[in-house]
Amino acid sequence: MADITARLGFRHLRAVPTSHIRHLNRGEVAHEGTGLAFWFRPLTAALSEVPVDDRELAMLFHSRTSDFQDVTVQATLTYRITDPALAATRVDFGIDPDTGAWRAAPLDQLATLLTETAQQHALGLLARTSLADALAEGVSAVRERMAGGLAGEARIAETGVAVIAVRVVALRPEPEVERALRTPARELVQQEADRATFERRAVAVEHERGIAENELTNRIELARREEQLLAQQGANARLRAEEEAAADRVRTEAEATADRVRAAAEAERRTLLATAEADAAHALGEARAAAEAAWLAAHQQADPAVLRALALMRLAEHLPRIDSITLTPDLLSGLLAKLGAPAAGADR
Repeated sequence: MADITARLGFRHLRAVPTSHIRHLNRGEVAHEGTGLAFWFRPLTAALSEVPVDDRELAMLFHSRTSDFQDVTVQATLTYRITDPALAATRVDFGIDPDTGAWRAAPLDQLATLLTETAQQHALGLLARTSLADALAEGVSAVRERMAGGLAGEARIAETGVAVIAVRVVALRPEPEVERALRTPARELVQQEADRATFERRAVAVEHERGIAENELTNRIELARREEQLLAQQGANARLRAEEEAAADRVRTEAEATADRVRAAAEAERRTLLATAEADAAHALGEARAAAEAAWLAAHQQADPAVLRALALMRLAEHLPRIDSITLTPDLLSGLLAKLGAPAAGADR
């Protein structure tokens, strides 16, 4: 929509780049073009604003096939006003000189023209097509028929409008019919799914059987190797026992030999010790005998007084040790009396 401002009884219009402005002043073209900006007098001006950008027109309509089945067509048209001057003369694109708003609804008028024309061609095609063919190939056929019909429509060309593209989004039957048509396909899909499930289960069973066989084979091989291991362990145990028995026998023989050697050495040592003791005893006896003989010979040759003196000395050697002697007057008196007695007898 154009931007119009008021200044001292004049108006200033500024259009967007995608709008074609046509300014008539007293029936004569004063300004015409896209994206204009100019001053004008509102009392003598007639303004038209024609959009020249691409426009999208969505449509949804119902049709009937040759076998009397209702279908819904959803499509979208892309159009453009290629001749805005011509369009301004065929459709009312006039705008208010004060607000810049359209006085009518030109785009709705163009949408009605395009929609009815497109529906006319689509309905004519679907009326001669069965429901199965329409659902199978109807989208492309309807799109081509609508595009060709709109391109060859004289009224659209005389209005300065060109259809750029036609897109048919969907072509659907009634919900009940659609469910009925989906049932065989669903059954086929379900059958395929069941078959795939059965095949997957068969493959799984085969894999499980293979796994079970592999496990059984592994168990058999493990048992065989365990048997070999037990046999080898038994052989190793027997060999170890034999080696230990041989070692014990050798050790026993060595210990017996060592005991015999020690016993022989001990016997020889004791024999030598007994012999040495006997020799020593014999020599000691001979020495003692010689000493006794010499002692006796010496005593035989000695004076009796000397022998008594030696006897007293030997006796004195065996007497206990006397550390102190206590002499009492009575003992001294007796001793003195005894000493005086022999002297008196001598005098007599």
